[in-house]
Amino acid sequence: MANSSIRQSRAVRRIVRGQAVSDGAGVKLNRIIGQRDFDMLDPFLMLDEFRSDRAGDYLAGFPDHPHRGFETVTYMLAGRMRHADNQGNQGLLGPGSVQWMTAGRGIVHSEMPEQEDGLMWGFQLWVNLPARDKMTAPRYQDIAGESIPQVEPASGVSLRVIAGRFGDLHGPVNGIATDPLYLDLSLAAGTAIDIPLAAGHNAFAYVYEGSAMIGPSSQSRDVARGELAVLEPGEHVHVSAGSAGGRLILVAGKPLAEPVAKHGPFVMNTPEQIVEAIRDFQSGRF
Repeated sequence: MANSSIRQSRAVRRIVRGQAVSDGAGVKLNRIIGQRDFDMLDPFLMLDEFRSDRAGDYLAGFPDHPHRGFETVTYMLAGRMRHADNQGNQGLLGPGSVQWMTAGRGIVHSEMPEQEDGLMWGFQLWVNLPARDKMTAPRYQDIAGESIPQVEPASGVSLRVIAGRFGDLHGPVNGIATDPLYLDLSLAAGTAIDIPLAAGHNAFAYVYEGSAMIGPSSQSRDVARGELAVLEPGEHVHVSAGSAGGRLILVAGKPLAEPVAKHGPFVMNTPEQIVEAIRDFQSGRF
């Protein structure tokens, strides 16, 4: 019998490349989760990377649009984006900041660039809500970059904890049903790190700069910039930097294993609930 005390290292199940899409009022994005070849990774419904220093790619932004039944997570690396909604809430996302929005029963909001030139770079992740929480009241967690804890667990390795825990550090995002881990990793060439992960959680790593080798030494896979590694089950993942170093986000969450009905900005459990969401939005009940 195998020794159950041995921690299983996660290998890479598959590598996914994003697809170029246009969303909002014409913003150019790289869609990794939520595309034709990779629809979702329970509980994660979508992952977009937006990255451009050409104003025409992002200036039109995301004017007023609704959401119901899930959470949107915006993490900014560069640039400034202003959020506003139909409840009177406003917030400005700058470099290094994050907004975790629980749309719940419904919200109408906009996300518009607060700049006319320069680099706009970041991610938006959609996280499903369990059936019991889909009609909860909307909630925001707007977190400034300086409030996100950062540590250097080894020479040449830097890590930011947005959600979840790494060692004694706890991310500022809290009260999320899927118990997520969201880390931003930066590794210099020749460095490596092991990251603990909850055994039952689905997880992925997305390399946004340089490259990284991911997985145990016998099964390590080279993951390049713009590629997402879907991880096998296990209790930790080994990440080492490529020859020029690497930067990546590592995300994990508890799968819900519930039916999913999706229609644009609405994510519910049944087609009937989608029809109800559309009717409620058209009737001004958001």
